Amino acid sequence: MNIQPLLDALDFQEDAARSLADDLRAQIDGLQTRLREAEMHLEHLAITRKTVTGLADRLPAHTPDLPEHPDYPRILAAFNHATGPLQAKDVCEALGHELLPKNVEGTRAKLKRLVKLGILTEADTGNFARKS
Repeated sequence: MNIQPLLDALDFQEDAARSLADDLRAQIDGLQTRLREAEMHLEHLAITRKTVTGLADRLPAHTPDLPEHPDYPRILAAFNHATGPLQAKDVCEALGHELLPKNVEGTRAKLKRLVKLGILTEADTGNFARKS
């Protein structure tokens, strides 16, 4: 009995199986590389999230849109420099307005509006502070 054709058929199947195994190893290597890259990207995203959340409390709070009048940004600047609550007359002086009743009352109205917008608080009557 001549077993050579059988051995040739086995060689052919071994070559095909070896070729398939080599192709699969190459795919596995490529997938492992892609997996390492994806895991590294996830690690970088986690670090970024941790950094951003750690810094979030240092960022200024979102300020609602201010009314159009040019005094509003200047009023907020006065509160940013203040060490405690301010009264309408203090803000009026900081804005460079004369301490006339109409100016003080106009400033008080602006301060009350900022309280309604949630930017300032009025701890007690007439004493305004930046909302913390």
